[in-house]
Amino acid sequence: MVKVFFNNSCNICKAEISHYKKHCNDKIEWIDVTNNIEAQKITSKSYKELLRRMHIIEDGKIIDGAESFLIIWKNVPKYNFLYKIFKIKPLFFLLNIFYEIAAYFLFIKNKHLLSDEKN
Repeated sequence: MVKVFFNNSCNICKAEISHYKKHCNDKIEWIDVTNNIEAQKITSKSYKELLRRMHIIEDGKIIDGAESFLIIWKNVPKYNFLYKIFKIKPLFFLLNIFYEIAAYFLFIKNKHLLSDEKN
């Protein structure tokens, strides 16, 4: 089972994950990291780290950032073609750059959530 740790309080993240949920099977467990101390314990990541990037646990390994999308796309049949395209190194490089820019701005937009941090 793949565990996806995402920020459900981010409207863009929430919309995208909701879309993937409609098209996936039971091979993915979706975990909202918003004020979720258990998610911090499971991943050994801080709340800030979990809000900053999407994380996945696959086969006991923690994966974050753009590579997370590869894992999701590999496990969502409708988007398997994206996995096949973006696993190619030059295209993954571009995906990674785009992800880091988008993730940074989404983090800045949602940084106020850190004031609610419990840990």
